[in-house]
Amino acid sequence: MEWLLEPLSSPIIVRALLASALVGVVCAVVGTYVVLRGIAFIGDAVAHAAFPGVVVAYMVGFSFYLGAAIAAVGTALAIGFVTKRSGLRQDTSIGVLFAGMFALGIFLFSTIDGYVADLFSFLFGNVLAIGMEDLVALVVLGGGVILTVALLSKEFLYATFDALGAAASGINTGRLEYLFLALVALTIVVSLQAVGII
Repeated sequence: MEWLLEPLSSPIIVRALLASALVGVVCAVVGTYVVLRGIAFIGDAVAHAAFPGVVVAYMVGFSFYLGAAIAAVGTALAIGFVTKRSGLRQDTSIGVLFAGMFALGIFLFSTIDGYVADLFSFLFGNVLAIGMEDLVALVVLGGGVILTVALLSKEFLYATFDALGAAASGINTGRLEYLFLALVALTIVVSLQAVGII
């Protein structure tokens, strides 16, 4: 039995396990609403759209999570805005914005000289590279997402199954939609280093 527990003596493995468990819980909670709304493509799109934020954060020298959060939430809100204002289907808006943002990230990445291991770990994921500061950021962001979903679970369910009924009963479905898109973006930011952008 010792051989089974021996890896847990390493802080790297413990942090990786905690981060993986947190990512699994947060993705499951938010992913349920994503599937019910039929917008599964948004997860892939916003993950790719976070890349320019990660690259800019590296270039400027601030937190990767902050850069990813700004780019991901901005793109998610832009998807909601374009969908409402243009009359396009949501998957069309998602496709256009995610391709443009990922292309911007690749362009910015190409301006950096040499091999950048930190950015490659965000592209492909590196759960073993999660440090204590990263774990704290994951707990704060993930906890905030789960708390928000828990507080608004009735509203999210109502708007998911009957948007017109929810609006008629006084729920501001427009704001709720933008909040949900922001939560999806934060969920993706939480999982970036563990599972990667690609």
